[in-house]
Amino acid sequence: MSVRPSIGTAPVSFGIFGALTPDDLGRAPARVLEAMAEAGYTGSELGPPGFFGTPERTRRAYAAAGLQVLAAYVPLHLAASDEVVRHDLDAMRRTLEELATAGGPGALAVLADEGDAGLVRDPFRAGDRSRGLGTGAWRRAVDRLEAARGLAHAHGVEVSFHPHYATYVQESWEIDRLLATTDLPLCLDSGHFHAGGADPAAYAARHAGRINHVHVKDVHDAVLRRAEADRDPDLEGWWAGLACPLGTGDVGLGSFLSALWDAGYAGWLVVEQDRAPVTPDTWDSVNRDQRHNRAWLEGAWPPPRT
Repeated sequence: MSVRPSIGTAPVSFGIFGALTPDDLGRAPARVLEAMAEAGYTGSELGPPGFFGTPERTRRAYAAAGLQVLAAYVPLHLAASDEVVRHDLDAMRRTLEELATAGGPGALAVLADEGDAGLVRDPFRAGDRSRGLGTGAWRRAVDRLEAARGLAHAHGVEVSFHPHYATYVQESWEIDRLLATTDLPLCLDSGHFHAGGADPAAYAARHAGRINHVHVKDVHDAVLRRAEADRDPDLEGWWAGLACPLGTGDVGLGSFLSALWDAGYAGWLVVEQDRAPVTPDTWDSVNRDQRHNRAWLEGAWPPPRT
């Protein structure tokens, strides 16, 4: 019988990511963690490196809010030059220090490709394999992922790999190739899989043994179709309107969650509703959405089956 997973969140669901600073937020970073706890979440991923202070201050801030540190996002430019990848790995070290200091049992470094400028401007590939990585580039990508995993292990941190829209591990054939050529555990993000044309429920069923982390995300197909029809190059702009409160989009989260249940998944379910950077004016609406998401996911998780 499946165990009910714990429900977590991530700062990106509260509009905190990238280069956002506490000054932009207009309130103390600790208030974000308090809002997560008040909404009923018991764990969260980390935000941008250093957002909550030093690794030790980060540990104290999460502990004060009663939140477990679950994971942290680690961007890697798998198709870029060696110099760029070295910079990625240097930046990864700071994230690993935060995870090693503040992370709870099993906290993960969530590795993801960052694609390149061309994919960000035009991610609408729809099965066009000519814009994917060739054989040599795939070998280099795998080597780079193994280097990142080795670095994580040196810090006592396990990894997960997150297929991501607008990257070189976006479409189903790319996800399949990565799963076939590595033994990396999988972070299954329902929204990114759906947007890239991969059925998240099918992957949850087929690769249950590889999944060690789950992002629950819903998206509006109409936003993606409109961006593709317009060849809109402003990915950050339209992506902020793509993700939506859970249960209001087109992913088919019921089937996805049922597949996880049937597979016996007992890890964390992490709510991710990507959005525009939060401001003092949008803070209240962001909090309403995240309270809704927590309540919706609690009610949607299938009951035990006898």
